[in-house]
Amino acid sequence: MQFQQLQYFVAVAETRHFTRAADLVHVAQPSLSQQIKALERELGADLFLRARGNITLTDAGEALLPLARRILADTDTARYEVQELAQLRRGRVRLGATPSVCTGLLPDVLRGFHDRYPGIQLLIEEGGSHDLVRQLARGALDLALVVLPLPTPSPALTTVELLREDLVVVSSPDAPRPGGGRRTVRVADLESERLVMFRHGYDLRELTVAACRAEGFEPDFAVEGGEMDAVLGFVRAGLGVAVVPRMVATRSGRGLRVTALARPGLYRTIALAHRSDVAPPRAARELQRMLLER
Repeated sequence: MQFQQLQYFVAVAETRHFTRAADLVHVAQPSLSQQIKALERELGADLFLRARGNITLTDAGEALLPLARRILADTDTARYEVQELAQLRRGRVRLGATPSVCTGLLPDVLRGFHDRYPGIQLLIEEGGSHDLVRQLARGALDLALVVLPLPTPSPALTTVELLREDLVVVSSPDAPRPGGGRRTVRVADLESERLVMFRHGYDLRELTVAACRAEGFEPDFAVEGGEMDAVLGFVRAGLGVAVVPRMVATRSGRGLRVTALARPGLYRTIALAHRSDVAPPRAARELQRMLLER
């Protein structure tokens, strides 16, 4: 089995088209087809069902695809690890983070990292913790900032708690104060408020809804389905209130009223995660150190 054959196989699996896959990997289509057939002969199984205009994976192809992706990702990591030997003058870090962490925590840390290592390319992937854990497992990310507890605990990942952050309620200054104007708001007070709610898969959505249900009510959504910037914009427009991390509220406070939640309040735990079976590349380890020491 050759590395190049795995590249060709993944390209066909992702494009479901031999000609487009050949263009993607910069090789003639007949050569790509020959290599795929050679791979199938070696494995003793067909990887694709070939019908005119319809290329689908066989069961063998479905089994090989995640393994091939991981092999290719690990090979890329090895290539960059060697390139980094020149005192971190070049290389890359693939960092995943939830959108709210990108807004609140990362800008200052990434600025410091870039100032110290301007030759290191930073690739940021935003997503929910569930998606980021899956990306880590398949080798598509070096590090990820995720919210604990993980949606699906994985023994293949190592997590280090980074911070615990309070959640607050944000509202429009032109709207009545939530909680009847008190200095703090109880979760129970949100029963009388209309909420601007994040899309499904957003950690903050799950946390807020669970807190409301623990108080015995279902939250009333004025609008739902947004990312962080959209949610804050809808709150500024007076559509409702939202529960967001204090760090985000502080950074994006213009045009927002921020009200603390009464004790015990709500908080989230941010952790830094990486694969247990493969050490992060050198540049990623340096970013990890800066995040832990921030």
